[in-house]
Amino acid sequence: MTAPPNYITAAGFAALKAEYERLFATDRPEIVETIAWAAANGDRSENGDYIYGRKKLREIDRRLGFLSRRMKAAQIIDPAQQEDRGQVRFGATVEIADEENARLTVTLVGEDEADAGAGRISWRSPLANALKGARVGDVRTVRLPAGEREYEVVAIRYPSPTGRGL
Repeated sequence: MTAPPNYITAAGFAALKAEYERLFATDRPEIVETIAWAAANGDRSENGDYIYGRKKLREIDRRLGFLSRRMKAAQIIDPAQQEDRGQVRFGATVEIADEENARLTVTLVGEDEADAGAGRISWRSPLANALKGARVGDVRTVRLPAGEREYEVVAIRYPSPTGRGL
């Protein structure tokens, strides 16, 4: 079974790469130095710096492996290049209204760059799945843990091709 593509925006990919480079070039060497210093102090079995350092090094190495796999599988998508701007696709910023006309604005982004608090939701989330392919005026039903909710698509925006915002 093939893994689903890891769609991501250029900004999201840059953030993954920056985290990888920071961990590899700064954090990991600092921890290795701490471990070496702690190991030189003698008994490692009760040496907190050594034990904590080894644990932290394993965490960093796991995160580096994860980031490496995510970057390798990444398919960078530029939402500004979307041809059909009247339909909700990856990278769209969508304004929706629920049954009480409460408005919500969300942007469909890659899983690695999702931040619901900032209005960026994963393109694989239940809400995004319901919105994909919708046009302004369409009503979509979303299955949520609290039950089904209906949302009407009020507006769809994409970044401008020149890169000057939405």
